[in-house]
Amino acid sequence: MPPDLRATSGPAVPLPRRVRVGYGLGSLCTGTFATVPGLILLYYLTDVLAVPAAVAGFAVFLPKAWDVLVNPLVGAVSDRSRLRGGPRRPFLLIGACTLPPLFALVFAAPPLRGAAAAGYVAVLFLLAATAYAVFQVPYVTLPAEMTEDAGERGRVLGWRVGFLGVAILLSGALAPAIADAGGDTPAGYRLMGVAVAGLIAVGMFGAWAATKDAPTVARSEAEPTLRAQLAAVREHRPFRRLVAMWTLQALAVGVMLAGVQYFATYTLGSATAVTPLFAALIGPLVLVMPLWNRLSRRCGVRAAQWCASLLFTAGSLLLALAPVAGAGVGYGAVAVVGVAYAGLQLLPLNMLAETLAADVVRTGRRRAATFTGLWTAAETLAFALGAGVFALVLAVTGFRSSDAEHQVAQPEAALTGIALGMSLLPALLAAASLWPLHRYAEAAREQEPAPEQAQEQEDGVETERAR
Repeated sequence: MPPDLRATSGPAVPLPRRVRVGYGLGSLCTGTFATVPGLILLYYLTDVLAVPAAVAGFAVFLPKAWDVLVNPLVGAVSDRSRLRGGPRRPFLLIGACTLPPLFALVFAAPPLRGAAAAGYVAVLFLLAATAYAVFQVPYVTLPAEMTEDAGERGRVLGWRVGFLGVAILLSGALAPAIADAGGDTPAGYRLMGVAVAGLIAVGMFGAWAATKDAPTVARSEAEPTLRAQLAAVREHRPFRRLVAMWTLQALAVGVMLAGVQYFATYTLGSATAVTPLFAALIGPLVLVMPLWNRLSRRCGVRAAQWCASLLFTAGSLLLALAPVAGAGVGYGAVAVVGVAYAGLQLLPLNMLAETLAADVVRTGRRRAATFTGLWTAAETLAFALGAGVFALVLAVTGFRSSDAEHQVAQPEAALTGIALGMSLLPALLAAASLWPLHRYAEAAREQEPAPEQAQEQEDGVETERAR
């Protein structure tokens, strides 16, 4: 077994099934909150609340950009916490109590239009993003602290990724369907916000309750300041390049999610087409996830990540032909992207787990909280920036905003911008991610310790733990 996949301790006691499944439930929150705002919030602002595209882009992007600062802060506060229930679970509960109502309020659609509506949404979305960070950072840290066994950690992450697929598929199909059933009116979005908030609450409270009996066999600690955290990343080349790869790919996915509703309405000519489009994008997630897992075990996770990245790029390029070749090509291209997206959801997490395990072996320090906090911040920023980039495409190409009662015709340039923003732009971003992926493989090989060195470092970790 390669040194970056070895456990750092002896045989581990398997975690109770209730803990593994319950931990996975938390992905009902993380998958939903990452999907629904990215999918429909920009469209909600421009086509329901009559917010200009450029202003709407800022309203979506700035609150999520705040996570770059708040995520590392949450990690540090959680590490120092002496709250009853441990350093992580109290934060899960705080997030569970605050995020669902704040999410519902984002889509409450008050009687405001234009810049005033954008301000309202931006403030509520910022508060919701903060509540999400309070839950997400400790949640991502938990697997590294519940078990030191790589196989057991993989089983925990398997449940997490499985529920993630369910959350993305369910919320991504449910949210547009509810909004569309209400005629894309403020009332329809208001109902959608309440329904999705309920799904988020189930996942958050479920993860908090089920991890009550989870063991804590290791304690990872974040660096005390943001400067120290960034310094740790600067000296860790594999992690730095892995984050660069995933940030570009998450940005590509974010752009595509932001464009789905516009692509359905203005390229395919039907707002209701967003549901089958999204089903084609996310439907393969649950079906082919085991195949990506099998490929990663057979060929290695890095080789599997190359396959997923190239497939995503090819599917995005094929999607550019949809305005000429017809809706069938569009649905087929989105399905290809969906198969690749399943790999992109699973494989970077496995690579992150490899990198963190290798860091323990190499340095003897447990810095999972530092790295997962910055990973979450980069991911959140990329998804938010995706909506902002697509909004910029709309603004540059002359897209005209409207409200639910008064839809306006779009200029030809805007229609072209929607088609290319949904296809060519994500393809270019995914292609750009191949370079840091290549550099990650090089850096990871350079930092893999020799077998004798790895054993000495593991012995040192065990001796320190015994003390």
